[in-house]
Amino acid sequence: MTIHHIRNFCIIAHIDHGKSTLADRLLHITGTISDRDTTEQILDSMELEREKGVTIKASAVRMYYTAQDGNQYELNLIDTPGHVDFGYEVSRALNACEGALLVVDASQGIEAQTLANLYMALEANLEIIPVINKIDLPMAHPDEVAQEISSLLGVPADQILRISAKLGLNVSDVLEAIVQQIPPPVGNETAPLRALIFDSHYDSYKGVVAYVRIVDGRILPTDNLLMMASGTSTKPVEVGIFSPLLRPTQELTAGEVGYVATGLKTVRECRVGDTITLASNAAPEPLPGYRKVKPMVFAGIYPVEGEDYANLKDALEKLQLNDASLIYEPETSQALNFGFRCGFLGMFHMEIIQERLEREYDLDIIVTSPSVEYEVVMQDGSLIRIDSPADLPPEDRIAEIREPWMKIEIFTPTEFYGTVMDLAIKRRGVFSSQEYPAPNRVQLNFEIPLSELIIDFFDLLKSRTRGYASLDYQFADYRPDELVKLEILVNEEPVDALATIVHKDEAYHRGQAVISKLKDIIPRQLFVVPIQAYAAGRVISRANVKAMRKDVLAKCYGGDITRKRKLLEKQKRGKKRMKMVGNVEIPQEAFLAVLRLEED
Repeated sequence: MTIHHIRNFCIIAHIDHGKSTLADRLLHITGTISDRDTTEQILDSMELEREKGVTIKASAVRMYYTAQDGNQYELNLIDTPGHVDFGYEVSRALNACEGALLVVDASQGIEAQTLANLYMALEANLEIIPVINKIDLPMAHPDEVAQEISSLLGVPADQILRISAKLGLNVSDVLEAIVQQIPPPVGNETAPLRALIFDSHYDSYKGVVAYVRIVDGRILPTDNLLMMASGTSTKPVEVGIFSPLLRPTQELTAGEVGYVATGLKTVRECRVGDTITLASNAAPEPLPGYRKVKPMVFAGIYPVEGEDYANLKDALEKLQLNDASLIYEPETSQALNFGFRCGFLGMFHMEIIQERLEREYDLDIIVTSPSVEYEVVMQDGSLIRIDSPADLPPEDRIAEIREPWMKIEIFTPTEFYGTVMDLAIKRRGVFSSQEYPAPNRVQLNFEIPLSELIIDFFDLLKSRTRGYASLDYQFADYRPDELVKLEILVNEEPVDALATIVHKDEAYHRGQAVISKLKDIIPRQLFVVPIQAYAAGRVISRANVKAMRKDVLAKCYGGDITRKRKLLEKQKRGKKRMKMVGNVEIPQEAFLAVLRLEED
């Protein structure tokens, strides 16, 4: 097929606005999927994706559509992840397209992530086709939503498509709009090969399968290929297209979207955003926009049973084959024994990895309290990065501690303006600006420390706004602040798994909350067990777990008072000796209770 009859497009939308349902309907109308093979959310192959209603792993599919002008067109739909944690993958997928369908729920209107992805699409110079979905719902108000979109994009409200992807209503008009409005790709078949990797997955038979958009040149199964950023060269096992299953072809040419089964053993050698070229006739420069994905949230993952350590290591290795953004390294904790320190793109990414480890690999694990990466400037001027509070150097060697700050956009109905402002400021947020992109809607922009964002900010935002507010965030920079290491000492021994880095003003309240919780959970011993919160060089809070009483005077039924005193003194000496040599076993529930502190 000629390049003029190719259309590459994606669908951008907020979570649960009907992106996957619309993709299913397009596949049915074009006959790409037969009714016999159909399931809901066809492109979401992971069980978790279907359950949570959000695309986690991007995918692609090729459709053929005969338009009203009589010509047959090749439509390549590039499905994008639906959560803010996967923003980089979304940006790469957008760069592989010429146009985007902007899907907005008729009952909810524009939300924060819709705007974030829309701005990203406009930066990539994509043709935007607005579509109002779910017009069949009783609470739908498509006219108001059309006005919102019109004021945002400048498109006349009466020209915006109104559909119901679930019922298939007016979906054929979407296909016509794609053919008429989205421009064909621009590419030179005779130029040196340049192909953008917008996603990849690991196949145990074919190695890493790279999802590519051919910008210039062509790929044949016999070519020797070179990954320009990683410098890895390989000969492909096969090349082909998505229909939506992998279907081998003889070649991929400029403008087309397909896959290259590279035979490489890890996704790290074939990263998202890299450019594939020919080893013999390399392109002079790679496609722009590649960057190494950097984890933002860190947590320790430990097996509940020590003998599961090897199984946990195998499971993380297998997950990393498919997910290059997951990083891990071995870690030892005095309280939890052997485990791994893992880095994630965000809290949602961490939740997905945790659930996959528990479901797909049948592991019982403990995930420690999430932390972020801090920059520590030492007294000698050197800079170190730490992602675990246990690694923080002694205070007398530290000049300053810098923490990551994020730019956040909160999109909410105007009636919740005050409660959202209160939440952000209580979390050390700094107000920067506000906009009114639609009637009765306000976009509030703040800068806020990432450590305040990752625990329960999103849950509190949803509960305070009855679910109407939405949130988008991106990294701003590192800033110094008065941060201290909060340590928990049990029987005067620090417990590394309970250490956290907090703001100096919050250390007392946080320490007191942890101690109150631990006091009820740690079992009583034959001696008094002190639990202390230690920060900024002093104990800031303390509680005692009372000793179990043994009545040593029970056998003393008579005699002089000195006899009783002698027995009590002997017991006192015994308890003192026991406290010197005794170990306090901290139960697993104690760690889980501390992690749940913020939820209470």
